[in-house]
Amino acid sequence: MGDRSRWLQRIGGSLFWRVCLVNAAVFAAGVAVLAVSPATVSSPVALGEFLVLLVGLAVILVANAVLLRAVLGPLDRLRSLMEDVDLLQPGQRLPEQGNGAVADVIRTFNAMLARLEAERALSTGRALAAQEGERRRVARELHDEVGQSLTAVLLGLRGVADRAPPALAEEVVMVQEAARSSLDEVRQVVRRLRPGVLDDLGLCSALTSLVNEHAWLTGADVQRRFSTSLPPLDPQTELVVYRVAQEALTNAARHASARRVLVELTETSSGDAVVLRVLDDGRGVDGSEEGAGVRGMRERALLVGATLTVGPHESGGTDVRLRIPLHPREDGS
Repeated sequence: MGDRSRWLQRIGGSLFWRVCLVNAAVFAAGVAVLAVSPATVSSPVALGEFLVLLVGLAVILVANAVLLRAVLGPLDRLRSLMEDVDLLQPGQRLPEQGNGAVADVIRTFNAMLARLEAERALSTGRALAAQEGERRRVARELHDEVGQSLTAVLLGLRGVADRAPPALAEEVVMVQEAARSSLDEVRQVVRRLRPGVLDDLGLCSALTSLVNEHAWLTGADVQRRFSTSLPPLDPQTELVVYRVAQEALTNAARHASARRVLVELTETSSGDAVVLRVLDDGRGVDGSEEGAGVRGMRERALLVGATLTVGPHESGGTDVRLRIPLHPREDGS
């Protein structure tokens, strides 16, 4: 009895046997209909009899196609999802309906996607954490070693300029200005590598400094609009928001040639999320494949469970939006 049950289960679950059973059922039904019908076939076949046979064959083929589509249709949807799936856009799943081999394949594929998304998020988090650590180390070395060395050079040149004869004083001043310019560039690189103002004064102050620096470097008209009642965010989320804004501003200047940029950081009307928005008036999205910068922003967004959308704006340019969901408070307020 147990062997018979396992045999029936294997036949019911095997895709090969399911297709065979569907075809057998269709052809058996066709034979039964012909057997009980008054239709006859003479030799040679008359025109009316030939038309009846054609109609019967068409009905059998249509019924077979409909049933096979019901059995194999999920495989087509699975193939389509496998071609389009992107681990940087999680949540893509097929509905798990029915039973048998096809349903098992879909359930296995959905489980594999969930596992790959979790592993991708974990490995991305480790890589970005290592990257931020390296940024912090390089910034510290630039500040402590290169910055202090250039400061010492500036102080020495100032003493030389005071004692130099008039014929050399002008050249010493030029070298002094070059050293001061190099020191400013080093400080700018340090700020981009690790924004100290983010740790010291918070996210809004860091974004304000970023916006002002971008306007000064590019000459673009950069406006900012930050909500005054933003909820507190954890340090990792603040760093993600800052890096996404930084990359969006870089893309607006480097790829879109934008002359006007708007940076917004607001809370949704329902209070369930914080939204960062960077809107520019540049060339906009041309439909080409996303570059490394956008994919890097998506990877950072996944770390904090945020959603990133990059698309054209109705008035032209590019609209970058980062939506960070907020966890409900423990007191329910």
